[in-house]
Amino acid sequence: MSDPAQSAHSHPTGRFDRLPDPDAEETAEWRESLDAVIRHAGPDRAAYLLRRVHEYASASGVPVPGLLSTEPVNTVPAAAQPDFPGDLAMESRITALNRWNAAAMVTRGSHLGLGGHIVTYASAAWLYEVGFNHFFQGKEGRGGGSGDQLYVQGHASPGIYARAFLEGRLHEGQLDAYRREADGRGLPSYPHPRRLPWLWEFPTVSMGLGPLAAVYQARFNRYLHARGIKDTSGSRVWAFLGDGEVDEPESLAALALAAREGLDNLTFVVNCNLQRLDGPVRSNSSIVRELEGRFRGAGWNVVKSLWGEAWDPLLAQDSGGALVRRLGEVPDAQMQTYAARDAAYVREHFFTGDALSRIAAGLTDGRITELFTESRGGHEPLKVYAAYRAAVQHRGAPTVVLAQTVKGHTLGADFESRNANHQMKKLTMAQFRRMRDTLELPIPDSALSGDQVPFWHPGEDSEEVRYLRERRAALGGPAPARRVIAHPLKQPPQAPFEALRKGFGKQEVATTMALVRLVKDLMRDPDTGRRWVPIVPDEARTFGMESLFPSAGIYSPDGQTYEPVDADQLLHYREAENGQLIDEGITEAGSLAEFTAAATSYATHGEPMIPFYIFYAMFGFQRTGDQFWALADQLGRGFVVGATAGRTTMTGEGLQHADGHSHLLASTNPAAVCYDPAFAFEIAVIVREGLRRMYGDRPEDVFYYLTVYNESKRQPPMPDGPSVEEGILRGIYRFRQADPGAGPRIQLLASGTAIHWALEAQELLASEWGVRADVWSVTSWTELRRDALDADREALGGEERVPYVTSALSGTDGPVLAVSDWMRQVPDQISQWVEQDYSSLGTDGFGLSDTREAARRYFRVDAGSIVTAALDRLARAGAVTPQTVEQARGRYGRQA
Repeated sequence: MSDPAQSAHSHPTGRFDRLPDPDAEETAEWRESLDAVIRHAGPDRAAYLLRRVHEYASASGVPVPGLLSTEPVNTVPAAAQPDFPGDLAMESRITALNRWNAAAMVTRGSHLGLGGHIVTYASAAWLYEVGFNHFFQGKEGRGGGSGDQLYVQGHASPGIYARAFLEGRLHEGQLDAYRREADGRGLPSYPHPRRLPWLWEFPTVSMGLGPLAAVYQARFNRYLHARGIKDTSGSRVWAFLGDGEVDEPESLAALALAAREGLDNLTFVVNCNLQRLDGPVRSNSSIVRELEGRFRGAGWNVVKSLWGEAWDPLLAQDSGGALVRRLGEVPDAQMQTYAARDAAYVREHFFTGDALSRIAAGLTDGRITELFTESRGGHEPLKVYAAYRAAVQHRGAPTVVLAQTVKGHTLGADFESRNANHQMKKLTMAQFRRMRDTLELPIPDSALSGDQVPFWHPGEDSEEVRYLRERRAALGGPAPARRVIAHPLKQPPQAPFEALRKGFGKQEVATTMALVRLVKDLMRDPDTGRRWVPIVPDEARTFGMESLFPSAGIYSPDGQTYEPVDADQLLHYREAENGQLIDEGITEAGSLAEFTAAATSYATHGEPMIPFYIFYAMFGFQRTGDQFWALADQLGRGFVVGATAGRTTMTGEGLQHADGHSHLLASTNPAAVCYDPAFAFEIAVIVREGLRRMYGDRPEDVFYYLTVYNESKRQPPMPDGPSVEEGILRGIYRFRQADPGAGPRIQLLASGTAIHWALEAQELLASEWGVRADVWSVTSWTELRRDALDADREALGGEERVPYVTSALSGTDGPVLAVSDWMRQVPDQISQWVEQDYSSLGTDGFGLSDTREAARRYFRVDAGSIVTAALDRLARAGAVTPQTVEQARGRYGRQA
C-alpha cells in the first residue's frame, strides 16, 4: 500500500509544466526533495524552507515574483538591529513629558465640552519621537530649505503641540486654548495650515486624503527636480496614518503610482493599534497581514515592527515555529482582548498546545502581561529606529512601516485597547496620578490636588529641553514647520492677453479653446513659462491640449522607452523625464492631489509654481470636493478649470456628465474665486488678475475656479469703457445696452454660454414685442454675493457700503431676469441685493442626452423661453398685457 503522505503530495509530472523544461531530470529531483521534506518534517517545515530559498534567490538577484506575506515577526530581527544613536533615557523622559502634556491639554479642553483625542498619540508617541530625534529633516538643513514633509495623523495633533511646547514654540496659554480659536489666539483641533500657518504644512484629518496627497507630494518633488526647478533629492515625505484609515479608498489609491515611479523618497508609517473608531479594524483577521499583502502586491517595500524586546527570546527559542504560527492565527479582536485581560486568561487562550505551554511555563504573570500590553514594536524606540533606518536606506521603491501598538498606551487600563477609547476625552485626577507613576515623571502630589491637571515643563535650561533642541538643530531646525519666503513672480507681458481681448473676428471659438490658447502662450514666456504646471486627467485632447505633447512634453520619470504610434505626426505623443505637462490618467483625485502639491510649492519648497488643472466640469467639485477644502486649508494657489461646463452644453452625454451645480458647490469654499466667463476677453482679464493676486507682490491664499464651455461661438473684442474691466473682475457689467426708445424695458443677466441665448432674446424682444432689453454679462454670481455679504457685515459695524451688484443695477429700468446654464440657485445667490423685481431661469434637475437646442428648450432656458419669461415679468408689472404673454407661449412652443 502506498504511503498516504506520499500519495497526498504526489502530482502528475506535467501538471505544473507551463514552459519547455531544458532539464526535466533536475526539476524532478527538486520535486522529490520537497516531497521528502513534507513526508518527514511536515508542510510547515516545507513552507519555511521555500520562503527562505525564495528570499535568498531574491537577494541574489534571481528575478522571482515577490511574496505577498511574510511571517508575523519584525522585518529587522533582534540580531540585526543597529545601535541606537541617541540617549535612550533622555528621549524616554522627553516622550513621557509629551504624553503628559498632550493628555492634559485634551482633558482641560474637554472640561469645557470641546472634546479632543487622547488615545491616538498615546499609541503613536514613539513613532513620532524617534522620527523627530533622528530622521525628520528641517528646513534649515540639507534639501535646500525644503526639508522633509510630514503628514501627521490628524488625531495625533495634541502630541505635536505638546512637543512644540517643550521646544518653546508654543506657550502654556496656547495649550490651554486648545480648540478655542474664536479670539484668534487658540490652537486648532487638527493640522490646519490656514489656522496655524507657521506650524502645519498639510491638513490630514479628513481621513484618506493625507496618504493620497503624500504620494503626489513625493512625486511632485521628483517633478521639480527633473525639470531643474529645485534640487529636492534631500527631501523625504513621511505620511503617518492609522490602520483604520486605510479603509478610505483614497488612502491606498495611489500605491501603484508610487511603486511604478520608484518613489523611494516616500515613507508611509501605519500605526497598527488594531482599532478604528468603534472597535477592531479587522475583527476576524489581521490588518497587518492584509496591509502587507496589499503594499507588497503594489510593489512597495514593507518593513514590520510588530513585537518589542520581550518577545525576542521567545521567538529565538521557537525552533519549531509554534509561536510564529500562533501569532499568525490570532485575529485583531482577540489580540486586543489579550491586552485587556489578566495573565491567567492569556495562558489559557493564547499559549495552547504543548510547545506554547512549555514557553508559558517559564514566564511570570508579569512578563505575560507585558508581552501583550507593553511589548509592541511601535512602543520601543530601538525597534522603531531599526525600522525607520531600514526604510530610508531602501532604494528603488517606496516603503511602508507597519508598526503595531496598543491604542491608549500608558493612559491606564481604563483606556488601553478598549473599544470605546476613541470617545474617551479626559482622564480623572486619579488616572493622571497613575499615569504620572507609569511615566516616572517628577510631578508632586500637591500639583495634582486641584481641579485642573497642570501642564509640566522641566524648564528652559533643563537637560531635556537642551537635548531636544540640539537634536532638532542637528537635523536642520524645527519640524513640522511651514515657512513662506516672499518670492513674487514677474507678471507676464500683455501680448498673450491682448490676443484674446481683440477677439477672434468671424472665427467661432469655444471658451475652453480660448483659455487653453492663452495658457500655451503664457508657457512660452521666458520668465515664468517654466513655472506653469498643466495637469489633466487623461482628457488633454478633448480640451485641445495635444499641441503641448511635442512642445512641452509629458512628464515621465522613465522618459519614453518606446516609439509612439503617432511618431510621424506633428502633434505626436512625447513623454520626457523633464516633461512639463502632467497627464495623470483617469484620476480626478490624483490630479487634484498633484495640483495641491504644485499649488503649495511656494511654501513647501519656496518655489512658486502655477498649476493649471483642467477637467470635465462635472467631475470637479462634485467628485473631489473634500480635496478642494483640503486645498483651501493648505493655502493652495493656482487655476482650476471646469471645462465642458454647463448642464446643456455637453451634447449627448446625459445625466452624469451634465454639470449644472458645480458653481453652487464651489461657492461654499471660501478660498475659491469663482468665475463663469462668457467671452475670451473676459478670460484674459480674469487670468491676468489671478496671476497678480496669487503671484504678485502681495500674494493672496486663494485659488481661481473658471468654468469654460466646449460650444464654439463668435468671440467679440472687449467693449470700450472704463468700467468694463472692473465689472468683469467684480462680477457684472453691461455688455450690450438696448437701443434707446420708448416702450417697456427689462434687464437680462446671463453668465457663461447663456449670454448667447440672452443676446438672441434681446433681439426677439425688440423686433417682435417692442421691448428694450439690456444684456449684462455676469462673470461671477459668487463674487457678487461675497461682496454683498461683506457689505452686510460692514453695516453691522456701522460702516455703510452699497454692494457692487446693487450699485451696478441702480437706476436701470424694468425687472431683472437672470439666466445661466446652472441651476437657479446659482444666479439666485444675488437676489436679495437686487432692488428691482428679480426672477431667474436655470437648468434644475438631472441632465439628459439630446441636442443643445432640445435640451435648452426642455429646461426652458433657450431664447424663446427667455422672451416668454421676460414678458411674464413685465405683465406682472403692468408694462405689457397678459394676452402678450399668451401669444409668446403659443409662438415659442412649450409653456414657460
